[in-house]
Amino acid sequence: MRQLVAKIPSQHRALILAVSVCLAIILLLPSEQAAASKSTHSNSLEIGKRYSLAIPQTQQLVNESDTDEAIEPDVIDDLAAEDNLQWSSLQVQRGDVLSSLFKKANVSQQTMLAILALGDTTKTLTRLFPGETLEFGLNEQGELTELRYAINKLKTLRISRDPQGQFMAQELEKTVEHRQQFASAEIKSSFWSAGIEAGLSEAQIMNLAGIFGWDIDFGLDLRAGDSFSVLYQTNYVDGDFVGYGTIIAAQFQNQGQVIQAVRHTDGNYYKPDGASMRQAFLRAPVSFQYVSSNFNPRRLHPVLGKVRAHNGVDYVAPVGTPIMAAGDGKVTHSGYNNLNGNYVFIKHANNIVTKYLHLSRRNVKVGDRVKQSETIGRLGATGRVTGAHLHYEFLLNGVHRNPRTVKLPQANPLQGEERDLFVANAAPVLAELQTKERVLLAKIAP
Repeated sequence: MRQLVAKIPSQHRALILAVSVCLAIILLLPSEQAAASKSTHSNSLEIGKRYSLAIPQTQQLVNESDTDEAIEPDVIDDLAAEDNLQWSSLQVQRGDVLSSLFKKANVSQQTMLAILALGDTTKTLTRLFPGETLEFGLNEQGELTELRYAINKLKTLRISRDPQGQFMAQELEKTVEHRQQFASAEIKSSFWSAGIEAGLSEAQIMNLAGIFGWDIDFGLDLRAGDSFSVLYQTNYVDGDFVGYGTIIAAQFQNQGQVIQAVRHTDGNYYKPDGASMRQAFLRAPVSFQYVSSNFNPRRLHPVLGKVRAHNGVDYVAPVGTPIMAAGDGKVTHSGYNNLNGNYVFIKHANNIVTKYLHLSRRNVKVGDRVKQSETIGRLGATGRVTGAHLHYEFLLNGVHRNPRTVKLPQANPLQGEERDLFVANAAPVLAELQTKERVLLAKIAP
């Protein structure tokens, strides 16, 4: 064989060698299908996947570096349109740590540390939960150019390189669409049940009670047949529901009395004439959801076992229920005796004193200053009682008054042009609320 090869002219031998090398190279190259399979196959890392979440329209620059200028939206759109990045998506698994995720994405630990050094905003990357996703965009040199992390349905953390190659962080926020909703219900067994039946969330029910909590004792004043109506916002992003918004206006009918409230631009609620819904005292020092019997206006005296007028109001609720200060004031008594059990007395402005008896625990001491709604103790069964309850007293100029009906001083009302503007804006809102209420009643009427 060697003799035959030796007989071949040297020019021909060089040509044969060149052709052989070309054939070998062609045979060793992978097919297009094989290359595609290799680049897309991975257990938890999807190579080549584009960012699956819509880019929010507004942004906030959170890089704590040497610029305060926000990137213009058109610049962001241009960045989003770049197709020269190789994207990979990693879903966080149980037990994953940030360093392992960066390693899976073929991003160096030095790059990770540079990102974490940007400030508190990027520290959220160290508190990832299973199921969340990180998206890595690498350039042709395999360097991380962009990282995206959906913080929630509204916000996305975006980390990218500036023209000088330094990392910067932005929180991009999607546009929220506010839609107006209406709910109305008649109270049959409890306010809570009526709210749930009307389609309100638990938080909305509590907010509604908070709006009217200075006018209505939701633990004791409600009766079967009372009703409420409410206009509120719901929030949507990209057509998907993301949560409940604020209550715009509400109306409550309680024992024949109609009370209306409208939200002002300052975030507070006012009556149609501009008077504040807030008052110096809460009607009840116990949140309504703890009180056991809503529809019993003639309670039995807890010790004597018969109906008897006494200087105060009793709230039956589980032991440990938080007891709130009805108004701002100073603690004048905090102690224990065989009759009252654990008790707290608070002195307020305008010669008003409130008393809280039979507590299981006192959270304040004599001389403490307290704010309205601050927890001053826990409901209990101490002293002369047959069951757990709070005995609450309200004294004006030393005379006991019914805290559920006494006229209370209000917060400052709206005045001047602000009041006129509010009254003008509130009128059509309340008209819409009442119109929707009438339409609903007409639909359910027999």
